[in-house]
Amino acid sequence: MKMTHRLVLALTVTLSAAAVTLSADNWPQWRGPLATGASAEKGLPEKWSTGTGDNIAWKVPMPSRSGATPIIWNDTVFLNVAAQPDSGDIELWSLNRKTGDVAWKKTIAAGNYRINKQNMSSPSPVTDGKMVWVLTGVGILKAFDFKGAELWARDIQKDYGAFGLNWGYASSPLLHQGMLYVPVLHGMKTDDPSYVLKIDGATGKTLWKVERPTDAVVESPDAYTTPALLEYDGKKEIVVSGADIVTGHDLESGKELWRAHGLNPGKARNYRIIASPVVAGGLVIAPTRIRPMIAIKPGGRGDITATHTAWTFDRGPDVPTPVTDGKLLYCVSDRGVVEVLDVKTGTVVYGPERLQPAIYSASPILADGKIYVTSEEGLTSVFRAGDKFELIAENATEEYTLSTIAVSKGQLFLRTEKFLYAIGKSR
Repeated sequence: MKMTHRLVLALTVTLSAAAVTLSADNWPQWRGPLATGASAEKGLPEKWSTGTGDNIAWKVPMPSRSGATPIIWNDTVFLNVAAQPDSGDIELWSLNRKTGDVAWKKTIAAGNYRINKQNMSSPSPVTDGKMVWVLTGVGILKAFDFKGAELWARDIQKDYGAFGLNWGYASSPLLHQGMLYVPVLHGMKTDDPSYVLKIDGATGKTLWKVERPTDAVVESPDAYTTPALLEYDGKKEIVVSGADIVTGHDLESGKELWRAHGLNPGKARNYRIIASPVVAGGLVIAPTRIRPMIAIKPGGRGDITATHTAWTFDRGPDVPTPVTDGKLLYCVSDRGVVEVLDVKTGTVVYGPERLQPAIYSASPILADGKIYVTSEEGLTSVFRAGDKFELIAENATEEYTLSTIAVSKGQLFLRTEKFLYAIGKSR
């Protein structure tokens, strides 16, 4: 929610801060209240032990791994769950956030399978507090109410053709004002064009479908990103990153308004993109497969590569999506290397600093003046937010982890292959 004019920018930042405060108790989507990975929560735990139960309010057994983040609204937690690791059904679970008790389970789709790290439960649910929507890697999209009644269902692959991503579909929907924005960016295993959908959240009806052409080759058309909402000068656009480019789309028609090249300047054949774009400091920040990460100024039309690139950085995060407070951008690479940049200029504030050597697929989150990030080995590192690196704690589960931590009402929700943990006391 950033503007180009200084006065409007200041007003918008103030309103954004208020929005974070008002919505901080909920984590309604993959990247939190404002899709930046940040929360205004205070008093969060820094240390815990799953072995002794220290700071663990409850834990619930999980039947399999998942890349999907827990979604929390008031006293309800939603999970996209593969009922078996490598086959079977994909389910939506509703849990009581106070006790961890499972209130209900609903089948979303059959046909789960595992490909490399992930299975078909990777997309995170999204909620507005009345309905919850959940998408699967096999293309089934469903809406439920909070009591578990199914409201409508769609089969994206049946309607528009088979997904053609090398590692399986994994994008989460973007929800804005009751509308779902769903990208299908593929090309490794198909010649069908990539596209973006706008779906009415109340009815499940497609309101528009726009193709998204690209000259990316081999695996490079594939993207596992979630769209971002860009707001500036009273305008709103949907930002989609992947297939060598970043594009901005009109909300009402889906029309492509602008595109920026530069995500794959060498035209490599394997530049699939996993980390999602982030809107911060009046810029769109788009990671790619390591290099470069680019920052784009809003307001352009057509090919804006030469005119609206604010800065580039040659050591992007690859898999984990960066987190930001609007001033600093915290990047954790898939090898656990931390680098912090000034959002507006791209200047390195500090780094590289290394966390415990491991692979990182979960994204970092920022809350209570701290960054939390979990490795695939289940080690959650906690370090201080700010302009100097200070490691505060390391918390081990020794359980395989792909999911990003969620924050709500003084608690952290950590999902591993074996358990969902509620960490800390609820307020």
